[in-house]
Amino acid sequence: MLFNSPLFIIYFLPLFLDAYYLVPNQWKNLVALFASLAFYAWGAPTFALILMLSGTLDYYLSKKLKSSDVLPWLYVGVGYNLATLFLFKYFNFFIENVHQVFDSLGLGFNAHLELVLPIGISFFTFQKISYLVDVYRGDSERADSLINYLLFVSLFPQLIAGPIVRYKEIANQLGHRFESDNWQNRLGGMYRFIIGLSKKVLIADALIPIVSDSFGVSEISAPQAWIGLLAYTMQIYFDFSGYSDMAIGLGRMMGFRFPENFDWPYIAKGFQDFWARWHITLSNFMRDYLYIPLGGNRNGKWLNTRNLWIVFLLSGFWHGASWTFVLWGAWHGFFITIDRFSSIFRKLPSVISQVLTLLLVMLGWVWFRSETMHEALVFFHSLFSWNEFEISLSNRAWFVLGLCLVFSVIPAVSRLNLEVVFESNNKRSDLYKSFFAFALLILCLGQMALSHGKPFIYFRF
Repeated sequence: MLFNSPLFIIYFLPLFLDAYYLVPNQWKNLVALFASLAFYAWGAPTFALILMLSGTLDYYLSKKLKSSDVLPWLYVGVGYNLATLFLFKYFNFFIENVHQVFDSLGLGFNAHLELVLPIGISFFTFQKISYLVDVYRGDSERADSLINYLLFVSLFPQLIAGPIVRYKEIANQLGHRFESDNWQNRLGGMYRFIIGLSKKVLIADALIPIVSDSFGVSEISAPQAWIGLLAYTMQIYFDFSGYSDMAIGLGRMMGFRFPENFDWPYIAKGFQDFWARWHITLSNFMRDYLYIPLGGNRNGKWLNTRNLWIVFLLSGFWHGASWTFVLWGAWHGFFITIDRFSSIFRKLPSVISQVLTLLLVMLGWVWFRSETMHEALVFFHSLFSWNEFEISLSNRAWFVLGLCLVFSVIPAVSRLNLEVVFESNNKRSDLYKSFFAFALLILCLGQMALSHGKPFIYFRF
């Protein structure tokens, strides 16, 4: 089920909210859990069962993490979660590469599992691992009930594509969010949801034709390639940040406060700044559960460089079982290493630093978007082969690209943060905010009726 589908907006969400608001507080978590399971099981009931069984195992394993000999239990919990992720997401990738090696040696080898990737497995696996590690470290209390823990694991607003929420961030909210819940917060959540929906439906989806006409084609002019790359740069931001806005908004409607996931990343000055603004919850996870345990920056320049590369190579691999994602991670690992040890981005004038960072981030997206390394190399060749100057773009596409630049790149305009405007508690503006939100919703519903809802980019991860 998609957030940007009539099924969700017209049927699922109103029915859920009616039930959720009407039942007594002590029943709200159970209603939310049932709705989350129904949401996830809509297209794949088996995966919902796997999620519940693995979540139940996490809950009972966490009780072992306060005993005297706890480390083996932590290994068991983290190990089976990583094994599940490997089986569904990486097994066939590993087997295919082994097959290529055996073929090169003239040896026969063939194995393949017909597995369907559970949607959102990378996200909820990280959440489950963070819970076990935090309980082991003493950074988080154990869940006080199985229902509350299963709700944390399966909360439908952020289940599929984040933000990556840690148990300790919402542990108190699971049982005590009702005291601060009010209609002002619920309306704020609705506004945030509609802004995210608009980012996805009215902007990101409008860029799909430009991107599709640019990537995966054998011949394309350099200007058209650059336009296509710019379109994908904007598409992935508005698509993913749109989902995060919708997830945060839905959480607000239920009384939850999820962490922010984006902070205007395309105005970053350097790669360290970029990763402090892009997919913030993933950056924080990698920092706290991988980079710091490896030693962080405590053991000298070379070990720090090693740790950075490990983090970004694994970050790339986390996104997908493909060498193109690994190269995307290496691309960012290379430039963040330069940024960390040379200060080149900080020494440049502000505007030049922003433009250079954005340009390098854009070039990195080539690896991310391409299905194969060959496709990426062909696209790079098109970017820098100025033999043709043809650009085929509609007036609507130019308008959408301009709108994207205005609300993501230009610093003076980006300070006019729509989310901040909608978060305002000025009662005199409630009528105007509601009217604007309603108008955006109608536009989105009209566009959804025409396009039938496009999946979010990060659903594949």
